[in-house]
Amino acid sequence: MQKTLIIYCHPWNQSFNHTVLEHVKYNLESNHNNYKVIDLYTDGFNPAYDQEELRLFHSGQTHDLLVKEYLTDLKQATNLIIISPVWWNDLPAILKGFIDKVMKEGPDLTHVVTPTGIKGLLTNLNSAYVFTSSTSPTFYLKLFCGNAIKRVFIDSTLKQIGVKKTKWNNFGKISTSKKADRLKYLKKIDTLKLIF
Repeated sequence: MQKTLIIYCHPWNQSFNHTVLEHVKYNLESNHNNYKVIDLYTDGFNPAYDQEELRLFHSGQTHDLLVKEYLTDLKQATNLIIISPVWWNDLPAILKGFIDKVMKEGPDLTHVVTPTGIKGLLTNLNSAYVFTSSTSPTFYLKLFCGNAIKRVFIDSTLKQIGVKKTKWNNFGKISTSKKADRLKYLKKIDTLKLIF
């Protein structure tokens, strides 16, 4: 059975990202898709390593109960949706910390390191959809800011952990956008094929 894991990353429940989350949930419910939301801020996830967590990292262990829960969620999901702002041309620190702490090396975890590189073990994740919003226009992120979301996060990190296919949708110029444009974007989310 299909199960979608949503990783949501924004501290303010009145944000545009939160509205995107609500429309993604509406889409999944309308199509009778099971899902679970990981809300990093509401969960109180700590993205920073402490000494003990770092000591345990190379053995694939953790003392962070949320990391254990998130690992289980990732291994049980068939699809992934990530909803996040773009801050300083990249992922927010809490989402980067999620990658740092949860993506653990080990035969029953997210990846193993081989002589030829990283082999992703989350091959249960058939697809991922990344929704972001940014103050900068999307073309500016892609052409003048290093295109970090696509080149690093999607084409490297997600691929390295085993995600087969990923789509990215950014709503640029969020702070100067017109209400009509935001509503058009949200209506599009209502009908997007989120599982592909």
